[in-house]
Amino acid sequence: MKRFLILQLRPETDAADAEFASILGRSCLPPERAHRIRLDCEDLPQGLDVTDYAGVIVGGGPGCVSDDPSEKSAMDARIEDAIMGLMPQITGADHPFMGCCYGLGILAAHLGGEVSKARYGEPVGPSTCTLTEDGAQDPLTAGLKPVFDAFVGHKEAVQSLPEGCVHLVASAPCPFQMIRWGQNVYATQFHPEADAADFEQRINIYRNHGYFPPEDAERLISLCHSADVTQPGLILRRFVQRYG
Repeated sequence: MKRFLILQLRPETDAADAEFASILGRSCLPPERAHRIRLDCEDLPQGLDVTDYAGVIVGGGPGCVSDDPSEKSAMDARIEDAIMGLMPQITGADHPFMGCCYGLGILAAHLGGEVSKARYGEPVGPSTCTLTEDGAQDPLTAGLKPVFDAFVGHKEAVQSLPEGCVHLVASAPCPFQMIRWGQNVYATQFHPEADAADFEQRINIYRNHGYFPPEDAERLISLCHSADVTQPGLILRRFVQRYG
């Protein structure tokens, strides 16, 4: 059986390790079926062919694809270049892909969509999401609760649906919470892998990264633990089941 390629972007080892464990846990993917690459400290293998993998999962991270290139750190620019370099293969083959948060920006930018901080950024915490009509029919989202909470936290967002994409999940603060391109290329603005403990850790790690006023950290942690977030993890599990 082919492995899944899991690309991570977080330079903080504790956050990256926790995210990887959560991806495996929510998807029910055995560790031996995951090829993990931390792009903050590793290069992609030369000549990587995405079709050698059952699918590609991209985690979240502090970078923003909409930042001015002159203001991006060398690490953020290198990570973005590595993932963007794979996108022609992924969309060209309509190869299974799940982009989580940052991965939505990457997919939309690759497709020529507008990604910016103009509108639709969301503070860290739970966001109420709604299935669209297409979402009610899609293999990864059909049968989910029509309204559910998911964990979010992002400064940039897709401003309009990229051409050729299907809109699956929306929310009032951020309309494009999940999209699909082709039949197999997916991306979410929310974090399908995350639970309240994950977000407590991330709030503590990223409290000075501009996602929220630092003095709000304890309130946001309490808000996360009071939320009922169950449906997003099912999406990740269905992705692995469908393509694994």
